Amino acid sequence: MRHEISPEPILEVGLGFMASKALLTAVELDLFSRLAEAPRTGGDLAEALGLHPRGAADFLDALVALGFLERSEGVYRNSPSADTFLDRNKATYAGGILEMANSRLYPFWGSLTEALHTGKPQNEHKHGGDVFDAIYHDQEGLERFLHGMTGLSMGKAMVIAERFPWADYRTVLDVGGAVGCVPVAVAQRHPHMSGGVFELPRVRPVFEKYVASFGLEDRLTFHGGDFFTDDLPGADVIVLGQILHGWGLEEKRLLLKKAYDALPDGGAVLVYDAIIDDDRKENTFGLLASLNMLIETRSGFEYTAADGRAWLADTGFSGSRVEPLTDGYSMLVGIK
Repeated sequence: MRHEISPEPILEVGLGFMASKALLTAVELDLFSRLAEAPRTGGDLAEALGLHPRGAADFLDALVALGFLERSEGVYRNSPSADTFLDRNKATYAGGILEMANSRLYPFWGSLTEALHTGKPQNEHKHGGDVFDAIYHDQEGLERFLHGMTGLSMGKAMVIAERFPWADYRTVLDVGGAVGCVPVAVAQRHPHMSGGVFELPRVRPVFEKYVASFGLEDRLTFHGGDFFTDDLPGADVIVLGQILHGWGLEEKRLLLKKAYDALPDGGAVLVYDAIIDDDRKENTFGLLASLNMLIETRSGFEYTAADGRAWLADTGFSGSRVEPLTDGYSMLVGIK
Protein backbone atom coordinates (compact mmCIF):
# COMPACT_ATOMS: atom_id res chain seq x y z
CA MET A 1 0.00 0.00 0.00
CA ARG A 2 1.33 3.42 -0.93
CA HIS A 3 2.45 5.48 2.04
CA GLU A 4 0.20 8.51 2.38
CA ILE A 5 1.86 11.82 3.06
CA SER A 6 0.12 14.71 4.75
CA PRO A 7 0.76 18.42 5.23
CA GLU A 8 -0.29 18.11 8.89
CA PRO A 9 3.23 17.87 10.38
CA ILE A 10 4.31 20.87 8.32
CA LEU A 11 1.36 22.95 9.45
CA GLU A 12 1.76 21.86 13.06
CA VAL A 13 5.31 23.20 13.15
CA GLY A 14 4.65 26.22 10.95
CA LEU A 15 1.72 27.39 13.07
CA GLY A 16 3.20 26.26 16.37
CA PHE A 17 3.69 29.88 17.43
CA MET A 18 -0.05 30.07 18.15
CA ALA A 19 0.06 27.50 20.93
CA SER A 20 3.33 28.93 22.20
CA LYS A 21 1.94 32.44 22.49
CA ALA A 22 -1.24 31.22 24.20
CA LEU A 23 0.83 29.61 26.95
CA LEU A 24 3.23 32.56 27.24
CA THR A 25 0.30 34.96 27.56
CA ALA A 26 -1.30 32.80 30.26
CA VAL A 27 1.95 32.96 32.23
CA GLU A 28 2.17 36.72 31.67
CA LEU A 29 -1.38 37.12 33.03
CA ASP A 30 -0.48 34.90 36.02
CA LEU A 31 -3.50 32.76 35.24
CA PHE A 32 -2.07 29.62 36.80
CA SER A 33 -1.25 31.28 40.13
CA ARG A 34 -4.82 32.53 40.39
CA LEU A 35 -6.24 29.08 39.69
CA ALA A 36 -3.84 27.54 42.21
CA GLU A 37 -5.70 29.53 44.87
CA ALA A 38 -9.07 28.05 43.87
CA PRO A 39 -10.91 26.82 40.75
CA ARG A 40 -12.94 29.54 39.00
CA THR A 41 -15.64 29.92 36.39
CA GLY A 42 -14.80 31.40 33.05
CA GLY A 43 -16.63 34.60 33.92
CA ASP A 44 -14.71 35.00 37.17
CA LEU A 45 -11.40 34.44 35.39
CA ALA A 46 -12.23 36.88 32.60
CA GLU A 47 -13.07 39.58 35.14
CA ALA A 48 -10.01 38.89 37.29
CA LEU A 49 -7.64 38.92 34.30
CA GLY A 50 -9.31 41.80 32.48
CA LEU A 51 -10.22 39.70 29.42
CA HIS A 52 -12.69 40.91 26.80
CA PRO A 53 -15.70 38.56 26.46
CA ARG A 54 -15.02 38.04 22.75
CA GLY A 55 -11.80 36.09 23.27
CA ALA A 56 -11.95 34.87 26.86
CA ALA A 57 -13.70 31.52 26.35
CA ASP A 58 -11.58 30.60 23.32
CA PHE A 59 -8.41 31.49 25.20
CA LEU A 60 -9.29 29.42 28.26
CA ASP A 61 -10.59 26.47 26.26
CA ALA A 62 -7.49 26.50 24.05
CA LEU A 63 -5.46 26.05 27.25
CA VAL A 64 -7.75 23.13 28.14
CA ALA A 65 -7.16 21.54 24.73
CA LEU A 66 -3.41 22.07 25.11
CA GLY A 67 -3.47 20.25 28.46
CA PHE A 68 -2.61 23.18 30.75
CA LEU A 69 -6.11 23.62 32.21
CA GLU A 70 -8.99 21.30 33.05
CA ARG A 71 -12.67 22.27 32.84
CA SER A 72 -15.69 20.64 34.46
CA GLU A 73 -19.23 22.11 34.44
CA GLY A 74 -17.90 25.53 33.49
CA VAL A 75 -15.26 25.62 36.24
CA TYR A 76 -11.57 25.79 35.33
CA ARG A 77 -8.65 24.41 37.31
CA ASN A 78 -4.94 23.86 36.62
CA SER A 79 -3.71 20.59 35.23
CA PRO A 80 -1.39 18.81 37.70
CA SER A 81 1.75 19.86 35.81
CA ALA A 82 0.62 23.48 35.47
CA ASP A 83 -0.27 23.61 39.16
CA THR A 84 3.19 22.33 40.08
CA PHE A 85 5.35 24.31 37.69
CA LEU A 86 3.38 27.43 36.71
CA ASP A 87 2.18 28.74 40.07
CA ARG A 88 4.51 31.61 40.98
CA ASN A 89 3.96 30.98 44.68
CA LYS A 90 5.44 27.48 44.63
CA ALA A 91 9.15 26.68 45.01
CA THR A 92 8.77 24.44 41.94
CA TYR A 93 7.80 27.37 39.68
CA ALA A 94 9.45 26.92 36.29
CA GLY A 95 7.69 29.73 34.46
CA GLY A 96 10.51 32.25 34.78
CA ILE A 97 12.02 31.09 31.50
CA LEU A 98 8.59 31.48 29.86
CA GLU A 99 8.34 35.04 31.18
CA MET A 100 11.70 35.78 29.59
CA ALA A 101 10.67 34.01 26.38
CA ASN A 102 7.56 36.15 26.19
CA SER A 103 9.22 39.50 26.88
CA ARG A 104 12.47 38.95 24.94
CA LEU A 105 12.92 35.81 22.88
CA TYR A 106 9.53 35.74 21.16
CA PRO A 107 9.98 39.10 19.38
CA PHE A 108 13.68 38.51 18.69
CA TRP A 109 12.98 35.24 16.88
CA GLY A 110 10.94 37.24 14.37
CA SER A 111 14.32 38.35 12.98
CA LEU A 112 15.77 34.87 12.47
CA THR A 113 16.07 35.43 8.71
CA GLU A 114 18.20 38.51 9.30
CA ALA A 115 20.34 36.60 11.80
CA LEU A 116 20.96 33.87 9.24
CA HIS A 117 21.94 36.43 6.59
CA THR A 118 24.21 38.50 8.84
CA GLY A 119 25.43 36.14 11.57
CA LYS A 120 24.71 38.90 14.07
CA PRO A 121 22.57 38.95 17.24
CA GLN A 122 18.99 40.17 16.95
CA ASN A 123 18.48 41.20 20.57
CA GLU A 124 19.53 44.41 22.34
CA HIS A 125 22.91 44.28 20.53
CA LYS A 126 21.14 45.02 17.27
CA HIS A 127 20.42 48.59 18.34
CA GLY A 128 23.69 49.27 20.13
CA GLY A 129 22.59 48.00 23.53
CA ASP A 130 23.96 45.25 25.72
CA VAL A 131 21.95 42.18 26.64
CA PHE A 132 23.18 42.09 30.24
CA ASP A 133 22.55 45.81 30.70
CA ALA A 134 19.01 45.22 29.48
CA ILE A 135 18.46 42.23 31.76
CA TYR A 136 20.27 43.57 34.81
CA HIS A 137 19.26 47.26 34.55
CA ASP A 138 17.02 46.97 37.62
CA GLN A 139 16.41 44.50 40.40
CA GLU A 140 13.13 43.32 38.91
CA GLY A 141 14.76 42.53 35.56
CA LEU A 142 17.63 40.77 37.28
CA GLU A 143 15.33 38.60 39.36
CA ARG A 144 13.18 37.78 36.33
CA PHE A 145 16.25 36.59 34.43
CA LEU A 146 17.64 34.60 37.37
CA HIS A 147 14.36 32.88 38.05
CA GLY A 148 14.00 32.28 34.32
CA MET A 149 17.28 30.39 34.32
CA THR A 150 16.11 28.52 37.41
CA GLY A 151 12.94 27.48 35.61
CA LEU A 152 15.00 26.17 32.72
CA SER A 153 17.39 24.32 35.04
CA MET A 154 15.05 22.87 37.64
CA GLY A 155 14.22 19.59 35.93
CA LYS A 156 17.85 19.03 35.02
CA ALA A 157 18.92 19.81 38.58
CA MET A 158 16.67 17.08 39.94
CA VAL A 159 18.09 14.51 37.52
CA ILE A 160 21.67 15.60 38.22
CA ALA A 161 21.08 15.31 41.97
CA GLU A 162 19.77 11.78 41.45
CA ARG A 163 22.12 10.33 38.82
CA PHE A 164 25.54 11.81 39.50
CA PRO A 165 27.64 9.78 42.04
CA TRP A 166 27.62 12.46 44.74
CA ALA A 167 28.60 9.90 47.40
CA ASP A 168 32.14 10.12 46.00
CA TYR A 169 32.37 13.88 46.63
CA ARG A 170 31.75 16.41 49.38
CA THR A 171 31.65 19.90 47.81
CA VAL A 172 30.08 21.42 44.70
CA LEU A 173 30.46 24.84 43.06
CA ASP A 174 28.00 25.97 40.37
CA VAL A 175 29.75 28.56 38.17
CA GLY A 176 27.28 31.10 36.83
CA GLY A 177 24.71 29.17 38.84
CA ALA A 178 22.13 31.97 39.19
CA VAL A 179 20.19 31.48 42.43
CA GLY A 180 21.62 28.04 43.16
CA CYS A 181 19.07 25.64 41.74
CA VAL A 182 21.56 22.80 41.21
CA PRO A 183 23.40 23.06 44.57
CA VAL A 184 20.02 23.26 46.33
CA ALA A 185 18.80 20.09 44.62
CA VAL A 186 22.07 18.32 45.44
CA ALA A 187 22.10 19.47 49.07
CA GLN A 188 18.47 18.45 49.57
CA ARG A 189 19.09 14.93 48.33
CA HIS A 190 22.58 14.44 49.80
CA PRO A 191 22.97 15.71 53.38
CA HIS A 192 26.77 15.29 53.30
CA MET A 193 27.15 17.81 50.44
CA SER A 194 27.97 21.50 50.81
CA GLY A 195 29.02 24.19 48.34
CA GLY A 196 27.51 27.16 46.58
CA VAL A 197 27.61 29.30 43.47
CA PHE A 198 30.09 31.64 41.80
CA GLU A 199 28.16 34.57 40.31
CA LEU A 200 28.25 38.31 39.73
CA PRO A 201 28.11 40.11 43.11
CA ARG A 202 24.70 41.67 42.56
CA VAL A 203 23.14 38.19 42.42
CA ARG A 204 23.95 37.61 46.12
CA PRO A 205 20.65 38.81 47.69
CA VAL A 206 18.55 36.78 45.25
CA PHE A 207 20.70 33.70 45.89
CA GLU A 208 20.52 34.13 49.66
CA LYS A 209 16.74 34.51 49.63
CA TYR A 210 16.32 31.41 47.45
CA VAL A 211 18.68 29.26 49.51
CA ALA A 212 17.12 30.42 52.79
CA SER A 213 13.69 29.35 51.53
CA PHE A 214 15.00 25.77 51.66
CA GLY A 215 16.79 26.21 55.01
CA LEU A 216 20.18 25.52 53.40
CA GLU A 217 22.03 28.75 54.20
CA ASP A 218 24.40 26.88 56.56
CA ARG A 219 25.58 24.59 53.73
CA LEU A 220 25.46 26.74 50.58
CA THR A 221 27.57 29.87 50.16
CA PHE A 222 27.75 32.69 47.64
CA HIS A 223 31.06 33.56 45.94
CA GLY A 224 31.08 36.82 44.01
CA GLY A 225 33.21 37.46 40.94
CA ASP A 226 33.59 37.33 37.17
CA PHE A 227 34.43 33.90 35.77
CA PHE A 228 36.52 35.38 32.97
CA THR A 229 38.72 37.61 35.13
CA ASP A 230 38.78 35.83 38.51
CA ASP A 231 40.03 32.44 39.60
CA LEU A 232 37.34 29.98 40.60
CA PRO A 233 37.05 28.80 44.21
CA GLY A 234 38.03 25.17 44.68
CA ALA A 235 35.49 22.36 44.97
CA ASP A 236 35.32 18.61 44.39
CA VAL A 237 32.75 19.09 41.61
CA ILE A 238 32.47 22.20 39.44
CA VAL A 239 29.26 22.68 37.48
CA LEU A 240 29.07 24.68 34.26
CA GLY A 241 25.36 24.63 33.51
CA GLN A 242 24.08 26.49 30.44
CA ILE A 243 27.30 28.52 30.44
CA LEU A 244 29.53 27.17 27.67
CA HIS A 245 26.84 27.53 24.99
CA GLY A 246 26.82 31.30 25.37
CA TRP A 247 30.41 31.79 24.27
CA GLY A 248 32.75 31.16 21.35
CA LEU A 249 35.29 28.36 21.20
CA GLU A 250 38.12 30.36 22.80
CA GLU A 251 35.97 31.28 25.79
CA LYS A 252 34.64 27.73 26.10
CA ARG A 253 38.20 26.41 26.34
CA LEU A 254 39.16 29.12 28.85
CA LEU A 255 36.28 28.25 31.18
CA LEU A 256 37.11 24.55 31.05
CA LYS A 257 40.74 25.37 31.89
CA LYS A 258 39.62 27.50 34.86
CA ALA A 259 37.48 24.62 36.10
CA TYR A 260 40.38 22.18 35.68
CA ASP A 261 42.72 24.43 37.68
CA ALA A 262 40.19 24.75 40.52
CA LEU A 263 39.60 21.00 40.89
CA PRO A 264 41.62 18.58 43.02
CA ASP A 265 42.97 15.38 41.48
CA GLY A 266 39.98 13.07 41.09
CA GLY A 267 37.59 16.02 40.98
CA ALA A 268 34.93 16.34 38.31
CA VAL A 269 33.60 19.04 36.02
CA LEU A 270 29.93 18.64 35.15
CA VAL A 271 28.82 20.54 32.06
CA TYR A 272 25.19 20.59 30.95
CA ASP A 273 23.73 22.22 27.88
CA ALA A 274 21.37 21.27 25.07
CA ILE A 275 24.16 19.09 23.71
CA ILE A 276 23.56 18.08 20.08
CA ASP A 277 23.75 14.44 19.03
CA ASP A 278 26.93 13.65 17.12
CA ASP A 279 25.03 13.01 13.87
CA ARG A 280 23.21 16.36 14.25
CA LYS A 281 19.89 14.75 13.29
CA GLU A 282 17.95 13.92 16.44
CA ASN A 283 18.16 16.60 19.13
CA THR A 284 15.80 19.13 17.61
CA PHE A 285 15.82 21.25 20.74
CA GLY A 286 19.62 21.40 20.80
CA LEU A 287 19.77 22.60 17.21
CA LEU A 288 17.07 25.21 17.81
CA ALA A 289 18.83 26.27 21.00
CA SER A 290 21.97 26.85 18.95
CA LEU A 291 19.95 29.13 16.66
CA ASN A 292 18.84 30.93 19.81
CA MET A 293 22.50 31.52 20.61
CA LEU A 294 22.86 33.03 17.13
CA ILE A 295 20.04 35.44 17.99
CA GLU A 296 21.15 36.15 21.56
CA THR A 297 24.98 36.15 21.51
CA ARG A 298 27.92 37.36 19.44
CA SER A 299 29.68 33.99 19.18
CA GLY A 300 27.82 31.36 21.22
CA PHE A 301 26.69 27.98 19.93
CA GLU A 302 25.56 24.59 21.16
CA TYR A 303 27.88 21.68 20.44
CA THR A 304 27.99 17.92 20.05
CA ALA A 305 29.05 15.44 22.70
CA ALA A 306 32.09 14.62 20.60
CA ASP A 307 33.07 18.30 20.53
CA GLY A 308 32.75 18.59 24.30
CA ARG A 309 34.71 15.44 25.03
CA ALA A 310 37.50 16.60 22.72
CA TRP A 311 37.71 19.95 24.54
CA LEU A 312 37.87 18.15 27.88
CA ALA A 313 40.68 15.91 26.68
CA ASP A 314 42.58 18.91 25.30
CA THR A 315 42.21 20.64 28.67
CA GLY A 316 43.78 17.70 30.47
CA PHE A 317 40.82 15.76 31.84
CA SER A 318 41.74 12.08 31.92
CA GLY A 319 38.31 10.70 31.13
CA SER A 320 34.84 11.86 30.16
CA ARG A 321 31.34 10.59 29.59
CA VAL A 322 27.97 11.94 28.42
CA GLU A 323 24.61 11.18 30.01
CA PRO A 324 21.14 12.35 28.92
CA LEU A 325 19.13 14.55 31.28
CA THR A 326 15.70 15.85 30.24
CA ASP A 327 14.15 17.95 27.48
CA GLY A 328 17.02 17.64 25.01
CA TYR A 329 19.72 18.38 27.57
CA SER A 330 22.69 16.18 28.47
CA MET A 331 25.49 16.38 31.01
CA LEU A 332 29.12 16.01 30.05
CA VAL A 333 31.35 14.80 32.90
CA GLY A 334 35.11 15.14 32.93
CA ILE A 335 37.43 13.66 35.59
CA LYS A 336 40.71 15.32 36.49
